[in-house]
Amino acid sequence: MNRRTFLPKNKLPSGRFTRMSSLIATGLRAGSNLLRDDDGDAVARKAAQTLGQLRGLAAKVGQMGSYIDGVIPEAKQGAYEKWLATLRDQAPRSSPAAIHETIEKEFGMPVKALYESFNDEPIASASIGQVHQATTKEGVLVAVKVQHPGIAEAMEHDLQNAGLIESLLGRVGGLRKFNSKAVLEEIRMRFREELDYLLEADRQTLFSGFFDGQPDIVVPRVHQELSTRRVLTTQWVDGLGFESACAADEEQRRLWAQTLWQFVYQANLVGGHFNADPHPGNYMFRPNGQIVFLDFGCVQTIPPDKVALARRVHWHARHQDEAGFNQSVCDLLELKGGRYQESALDYVRACFRPLFESPFRVDREYVADLVRRMKVMIKEYRKGTGDGYVPLPDGLFFVNRLQFGFYSVLARLDVETNYAQVEARFITNDLLA
Repeated sequence: MNRRTFLPKNKLPSGRFTRMSSLIATGLRAGSNLLRDDDGDAVARKAAQTLGQLRGLAAKVGQMGSYIDGVIPEAKQGAYEKWLATLRDQAPRSSPAAIHETIEKEFGMPVKALYESFNDEPIASASIGQVHQATTKEGVLVAVKVQHPGIAEAMEHDLQNAGLIESLLGRVGGLRKFNSKAVLEEIRMRFREELDYLLEADRQTLFSGFFDGQPDIVVPRVHQELSTRRVLTTQWVDGLGFESACAADEEQRRLWAQTLWQFVYQANLVGGHFNADPHPGNYMFRPNGQIVFLDFGCVQTIPPDKVALARRVHWHARHQDEAGFNQSVCDLLELKGGRYQESALDYVRACFRPLFESPFRVDREYVADLVRRMKVMIKEYRKGTGDGYVPLPDGLFFVNRLQFGFYSVLARLDVETNYAQVEARFITNDLLA
């Protein structure tokens, strides 16, 4: 995919059925390819191009496929990861004219009146917007994220299509048992929020406060006066990309793994908020374990009662208290006994091996096994009755991206470290009182 290709704003397919048909065709090609005995490179490349052209939810699906282990068969994993990885920051780009038009509509004045300089060549482009380097009138270097023209309409059509898919699936296979309608409503809410950059600015400022005074965690400062619903201006930061970080020496990777764990779980268990888009393009890596955290568009607020219970789950895992752990998991997930409770406890216990068995190496085989376990659970409990199944409590769906997203990031750093010691920094006796 050509990094320097700009797409005119009218090239973004926005029609509901046009987008659905493109997704279906891509899915059928990829599904057929996964069954064939070849490396899949050509089909993977075409899939990445189509998903990038669609942007929106389509590109987000491709981003997840680029790094989550256990989803794509091992024989085709290399090809699909290579091409889908371009969707993290190399998706097709909106033209300079379209970007200038968006900024001018938002502020009611031309770009040159807002910024001393503005580089029309974007440094990155992803599912919803693209990022440009600029200089403020005060001479401060900043990053300016601008939404792709037409993306709001395209996203809404994607979300409507998700409802159509849910309706169809609900009629076959008993999938209503998994409360798929409520889950889709939660998905819709989170992704619609991503289109509001003012909300993202508030969340980014909130997360910055969570880690005030912690030098290993950097959250770029927001320039509120240069931000609107469709334009977000923040402090300019730099650092290594994810692939370069994965190739660094072992001690650097160990420190970065510790910083990632602290960022995610301190925000969850102390701040009560989860940055629910943990893909590799949202991190920039610096020496001595420092990481810059980007993109706060998809944030899940965790209900306070669930935060308190989750702290106890982590505390008992860290102290290898199996009985306390099991009871806390039952309380958190509102389990009601039966075969499902037994399976759920077994699955969650596997997810907490990094704490129970610290120091622990989160590797790709471990993450793929978690995905496999989840698939088995879905298949086993899809149609059964009287098995004790209970839906995931409201507000916890996106937390699944810890195991299938965040853990996959750690797996590529591929280093052993003591996650229990990291948690001891911020989960104290006082928090459990």
